[in-house]
Amino acid sequence: MEEKLSTKYNDAVQQIKAAILKSQAKALAGVNQEQLALYYGIGRYISNNSRAGFWGKDAIETISRQLSAEMPGLRGFSPRNLRNMRTFYEQWSALDSNLADASAKLQSTDNSADTSAKLPVDSNIVSAAMLEIPLVAFFSISFSHHVLILSKVKTEEERKFYIQLAADMHLSHEALGHKIDEDVFHNQGKMPNNFAKTISDSKQAFRAVQMFKDEYLLDYINVEQLGERDEDIDERVIEKAIVNNVKNFIMTFGKGFTFSGSEVHYDKLGHDHWVDLLFFNRILRATVVVELKKGKFKPSYLGQLSHYLHVIDDDDRLEWENAPLGIILCKDADRTFVEYVLQDYQRPMGVATYKTSQEQLKELLPDEDEMKKLL
Repeated sequence: MEEKLSTKYNDAVQQIKAAILKSQAKALAGVNQEQLALYYGIGRYISNNSRAGFWGKDAIETISRQLSAEMPGLRGFSPRNLRNMRTFYEQWSALDSNLADASAKLQSTDNSADTSAKLPVDSNIVSAAMLEIPLVAFFSISFSHHVLILSKVKTEEERKFYIQLAADMHLSHEALGHKIDEDVFHNQGKMPNNFAKTISDSKQAFRAVQMFKDEYLLDYINVEQLGERDEDIDERVIEKAIVNNVKNFIMTFGKGFTFSGSEVHYDKLGHDHWVDLLFFNRILRATVVVELKKGKFKPSYLGQLSHYLHVIDDDDRLEWENAPLGIILCKDADRTFVEYVLQDYQRPMGVATYKTSQEQLKELLPDEDEMKKLL
């Protein structure tokens, strides 16, 4: 029995080795799809043989050890990673639905019938049944990204979401982990916006929705300077605080932003326009206008912002850029009302709110009466 298992393990090692060598030759061209196809095929082979009981208890450890012995310097085929490949295949086994019969077949080392699964070494694993899976994004991210998603995300819908997010936003492994920990899937699209309606490219709209939060913490604003003068001066105080801390603001706002300026002047048909804050986002390939408002949201803010976007679109947008987007950043907003008003506008805009560190601390502390009781 042990001799027969040893033969099967040796057969498995040789077939996996052949698949690795074939894939490595193509991988020199830097095609990520080749690696994923290889791992998927190995995962299928391991799954079908180990789950069906063709292999013994320590098969994966034995195969990994022998692969290392036969291919010195080989990385990525530890027992743990071989199991990751099996999980990768089992989660996305729908890729198998309509595979061509031309996929390579393993041949048994003896003349007896062998019902064990065979390892496909053909990398063409895309089928018509996979239209539900974001294929371009799927093959754009690394295997380590896939493993992270499979290990931390439980539902298929969420996994597809994070695959698309990682590809669209070019997230590193670490950045993707942070997004998952932040539970971006369940917090997506919270900022009231009209992106889906005003951005014709659905992928671009998706990126825009994911780029912005519904609320930002501006912990560098000195609230003692606010409320002492009129609203316009207060807004300049907020703007100055952001400009003086623009690095922190960009880190708060998201990935891919570069600061273009504050109080940016545009002259349109003899009329002056002053944009509070101007950014460019490399991921969206678009200018982002941020208008600051001290108080509660007013519908007139959107009219002003829409006009600024119109001017920038006409006079400042380059051929390769996407249409500019605008964000109203105000102290308070009724989400339902904002969404209702946004329906009237054809320029991509959203409305977010901000809070200061003092306000956040106040939310965490008990109220005055409760404090007295505690004391």
